[in-house]
Amino acid sequence: MDSDAWKIIHIPEKPSFPPEQQPIAKVYASVIKPKFTNTIVRHLCKIAPLEDFRHIKRVRKKILPDNGETQLTVILCLAPENNNHLNDMPSDVQKLVDPYELSPFVTEVSKFAAVSKEEWEEQCKIWPTSFHPPTYNIDGIGGFSEEDTQSICKFMSLAIDLAVSGQKSLVNAAVIVDPSVKRIIASETDQVYPSSAPCDMTIPFDETGESNHCQSLDRVTNASSEICLNSILEKLNGSLSAVACLNPWQWSLQPHDTEKCSQWHPLRHASIVAIESSSMRDRYMFPNSSENAGPDHSQPSNADSSAKRQKTSSHSPDVQNESGEETCRGPSMERPYLCTGYDIFLLWEPCTMCAMALVHQRIKRIFYAFPNPTAGGLGSVHRLQGEKSLNHHYAVFRVLLPGAADNALDHGLKHVAAES
Repeated sequence: MDSDAWKIIHIPEKPSFPPEQQPIAKVYASVIKPKFTNTIVRHLCKIAPLEDFRHIKRVRKKILPDNGETQLTVILCLAPENNNHLNDMPSDVQKLVDPYELSPFVTEVSKFAAVSKEEWEEQCKIWPTSFHPPTYNIDGIGGFSEEDTQSICKFMSLAIDLAVSGQKSLVNAAVIVDPSVKRIIASETDQVYPSSAPCDMTIPFDETGESNHCQSLDRVTNASSEICLNSILEKLNGSLSAVACLNPWQWSLQPHDTEKCSQWHPLRHASIVAIESSSMRDRYMFPNSSENAGPDHSQPSNADSSAKRQKTSSHSPDVQNESGEETCRGPSMERPYLCTGYDIFLLWEPCTMCAMALVHQRIKRIFYAFPNPTAGGLGSVHRLQGEKSLNHHYAVFRVLLPGAADNALDHGLKHVAAES
């Protein structure tokens, strides 16, 4: 595989803008006398806190060129986007005008915190801001090695092959991978429609805990990668209405033959089915786990403590013995906590439902090939990876396929817009 023809780009927590074209917000500000600084700031922090603008420095210090004196300007509060009238200031803020001899005016500040030094330098030209480089350390944020790139491209090729093989229409596919040993944990496709959902939902596992879909990296060949790319080029020129994350409500418009297969469900998107398959694999490999005991078989407290410790570390279902051979975990090994530390490869950017499910599963990294302009949850419409209120955050990457596939995608997305 020629990894040079593929590109992997990080999808940041917030939209990227050119340093000189960053979004701005309007605020009320006023020059203040230095002796009133502490008192005014204390009052403003109580009556007009800037909760969503913590990157903005409340007081700007400027040396006047004429006399060399220090001028202090304070941000009073946010101003309406389309109104510059001073009468729109909150009454609590207006009460500070006369006692502290304020002269309010409207000015601009940067709306978002800087994510690069270049952005920060541009922001400080209009109002001082603080710059805090990202502190999280997830493999790939700063780039991938050639070996990692090869692995990512091969796993993505497998997801493509899964999405196009045996399906009348193109669907989404999800491949969950343990990156520590480059082993596939689960691989599934959309099961929203009876035509794509297998009626036999029982997944057979072999003695190593692998299903028929699961395989290690060395089984994904360069030849199969070329074949699946050719297949997706053909299907991208057709309808994309069967891709569940692209068309979350499309299922309601389709005829449903419940007698043919009763297992289909509108929520069985590829990510959800892969999560279910991963859980089924864990139950097969760890039959004595306390999580399988049920309500009538309570476990001692030390077992619960052990399960809680699993939340903070990444466990792999497969380990290597001293000779380097992969072996299945024995009965004494702990069951992994959900999908902690795993990667997932998707043909299409997941919708918000799937993106949130991956938050709950503690996925570490998400890779997708094509954006989801209608319902994307990781960059196209929403950005759950930048939602600070969530208790888990993953890194998101887009894998750009060779140019021919991306060109065909543009044509395919026109069908999505027309059919929406």
